Amino acid sequence: MPRKLVILVTVFSLLVFGLWAFPFFWYRPPDVDAKGFSWLAEQTNVAGWKFSSTPVGKAAEAVLVADRLFNGEFSRPDGATIQAYGAKRYIEKENEIGLFSHTPDRCWTAIGWSIEPGSPDHIETELHGLRMILERRIFVARDKRQLVYFGAVVGGKPLPYRLDQYRSAASQPSYVGKGDTSGTWRRLAQTRLWGWAWESFVNRTPLAGPQQFIRISTPINGVDPAAADQMLKEFLPQWLKPTPYRTEFDSWRSQMR
Repeated sequence: MPRKLVILVTVFSLLVFGLWAFPFFWYRPPDVDAKGFSWLAEQTNVAGWKFSSTPVGKAAEAVLVADRLFNGEFSRPDGATIQAYGAKRYIEKENEIGLFSHTPDRCWTAIGWSIEPGSPDHIETELHGLRMILERRIFVARDKRQLVYFGAVVGGKPLPYRLDQYRSAASQPSYVGKGDTSGTWRRLAQTRLWGWAWESFVNRTPLAGPQQFIRISTPINGVDPAAADQMLKEFLPQWLKPTPYRTEFDSWRSQMR
């Protein structure tokens, strides 16, 4: 074999190996037993609220590839309601990114809800010592308005960047109600989507590993959403409580056997 060809093949092989090995050196793998690794457990017994579980459809389960799903509605005697949803992954999946790729910006608008312009579009809150960034949206469908908070924890820490990668595309009226598949190319054309991947890289925060996605929402009565905001902020730390990751993981694994 000619020497130049040997060199070319060697360089190409080293390049391929480098691209394959780079994530193992760059991204910081989480230590689930380390101090500071946080994990949150969804509660069904919340003072003053009654919980009713709502099964997640098989199609949604297949797309999310979650290890555990929590979905249901909390209600109060005064008629107030809060919809609560949580998705968790304890181990790496082939379709790992899917858990965070199906945010309300993408899925709710695909079935006919539209995003009402307004601010703030995100809030920062402390949840049992976790300084979390939560996306805040007001979704509208016919005469209904719904206030939604959603966010995520990855590797035992709050996601250090926003989950707003689909907001720009979803805010366009022509996107609403078109279904998820038809909006794929429009989402890919948004620079924020690629910026989201870049933030994952520069923060050295992999999308793989233990992760959880949370979402709560409530109807808005009247024009001013202030009361709905206050209710969700008060409800969040009651619904989610700190828990040892190992305990929950071992419980889930025993159920899978």
